Amino acid sequence: MSLNPLLADWDTPFGAPPFDLIEAGHVLPALEIAMAEKMAEIRAIADATGPATFDSVIAPLERSGAALAKVGRVFWTLSSAHGDAGIRAIEAEVSERMSVHGTAIAHDPALFARVAAVWQARELAGLTAEQLRLVDNVYHGFINDGAGLEPADKARFAAIDARLAALSVAFGQNVMGAVGDWSLVADEAEVDGLPQAVRDAAGARAATEGLAGRYRFTLDRGDFEAVTTFATNRELRETMWRAFTQRCDGDAYDNNPLVAEIVALRRERAALLGHATYADYKLVDSMAASPGAAHALLMRLWAPARAKAIAETATLQLLADRDGVTIAPWDWRFYAEQVRREEYALDAAAVRALLRVEAVRAAAFDVAGRLYGLRFVARPDVPVYHPDVAAWDVRDAAGEAVGLLYTDYFARPTKHGGAWMGSLRVQERMDGPVLPIVYTVANFSKAPVAADSRLSLDEARTLFHEFGHALHALLSNVTYPSLAGTAVARDFVEFPSKFMEHWIVAPEVLRGFGMDDAMIAAIGAGDGFGQGFSTVELTGSSIVDLALHRATEPVDAPAFEAAMLAELQMPDAIVLRHRLPHFTHVFDGGYAAAYYSYLWAEVLDEDAFDSFAEPGRLFDRGLAERFRDEVLARGDSRDPMLSFVAFRGRGPDEAPLLRQRGLVG
Repeated sequence: MSLNPLLADWDTPFGAPPFDLIEAGHVLPALEIAMAEKMAEIRAIADATGPATFDSVIAPLERSGAALAKVGRVFWTLSSAHGDAGIRAIEAEVSERMSVHGTAIAHDPALFARVAAVWQARELAGLTAEQLRLVDNVYHGFINDGAGLEPADKARFAAIDARLAALSVAFGQNVMGAVGDWSLVADEAEVDGLPQAVRDAAGARAATEGLAGRYRFTLDRGDFEAVTTFATNRELRETMWRAFTQRCDGDAYDNNPLVAEIVALRRERAALLGHATYADYKLVDSMAASPGAAHALLMRLWAPARAKAIAETATLQLLADRDGVTIAPWDWRFYAEQVRREEYALDAAAVRALLRVEAVRAAAFDVAGRLYGLRFVARPDVPVYHPDVAAWDVRDAAGEAVGLLYTDYFARPTKHGGAWMGSLRVQERMDGPVLPIVYTVANFSKAPVAADSRLSLDEARTLFHEFGHALHALLSNVTYPSLAGTAVARDFVEFPSKFMEHWIVAPEVLRGFGMDDAMIAAIGAGDGFGQGFSTVELTGSSIVDLALHRATEPVDAPAFEAAMLAELQMPDAIVLRHRLPHFTHVFDGGYAAAYYSYLWAEVLDEDAFDSFAEPGRLFDRGLAERFRDEVLARGDSRDPMLSFVAFRGRGPDEAPLLRQRGLVG
């Protein structure tokens, strides 16, 4: 153990992982020891002969597996953000072994009997509200993991979970493989219209491969959106669009068979637990509570969004007529940019030129300082897993430590696509205060000099979005680790992150980048054009995901997607934001049957932000402190609707969302 850094006591600042010492070869030996340690702890709880109480069952369960939590969190951080060949080679094995281990604990009849005994006596046990919430969560967690099944069904349930774990890894690795194997090399004449920062980044990538004077583009979303928005070369736009939207669809990394098997296994798993569909199972503990409620919200958005998108397309066609072009999907962003320039004087390239990555991060830190009194101090002495990663000591207004934050923004071949936030340690205070260690990850294009890297306005929103998740974890203030920070219902977890996005487009923040009033006004006016398009992209993906997981028969992914788009009458010039073969949120993440959560959370966020939108209240500290205390600090220590109502004074209202997206007259 002394030779394995994953099992050692970490004497680094904040007790952060010693990434400079950790290698792939440490993982499996550490995993074996940590699993054995946790299983011994579980056996002690299950085999105890005294009364089953909160202190003898639930609290020890919360304390169990500390070493395994360390190993698992470090491994999955590396797997997602910096997976070298050694990490990739063991992903499937780690995933399957952890699945088998977790299922074995959930299916232990003696352990479940003691958990059930605590749950049955909970109302008379003199527990706090937070303890009652934890007992309920633990009990229903066991039920959802098959603890109440008969032995034969438990065996099948365990086999399904192990297979799903392997399929999830395979799906994600296919997406990474498809992205990593593809590139588009262009000549000077082909990149006309692209912002200089985009050209510089693509030129630097080409130069590293001996292609000086040319430009290499990847399938990272930043490259995709830059090329389809700015490139005057229509053929280049189409090539990029087709490659991006057809990833893992019938190619060498075909994910369609995996989608069919994953959906079938999820449906069988739900049926074993007595649910009609996987969506019914997944949404039991959500704010929506049922697939029907989630679907109803999506359809209330779909009709006006589709009508708005069709009207927007007609506006684009008037411009495209000048070029003799009929709007196709690879033209949408390009001509939308022309509309914003001509009708709203909004020049996205000029905006991008002012949004340096470091400046946007500094703006996010400044907003958190003005709202919550936080300070972020660079800690170059903290080990990181890649040179692009920066570590930040987070302090409150009194100078007290709040936690540690890593920021990791640039795309690289060892990183999964997209953007996300994760935790290497969660806040708790069971046996004294434990501070959180949090990271945010994105895939922005890196300039030859990293400090010169620029972001689009949407990418700046992404940075603020993930920072919102980080604040949710950093400002957590609960007793028990499984209730901390972002461990909330899936359709609530996106609320604090969507909420944070508002500040990046606030005039007070935009002025800090050197934008004048004319540019800020143009952003305010022009940023709304395309809301129909973006709502259709997002809502369409949500509807397809939900329908897929409400299906009761085997599905063929391409046919199912095509049939759904026909039923929805998807506009010809728009595709889903995430097509099924590369929908990692759903097949290599936690959003199965729950991608609607982004829109559900947007209802909450737009309504909550209305409080700050009143004149002079954008940085109202009293209001911010109430949001911190009632939403961010609470984690899952109470029903999330109670947290929203405690802040807003009433239940959520959809009207602000409809206004913001321009879906009402």
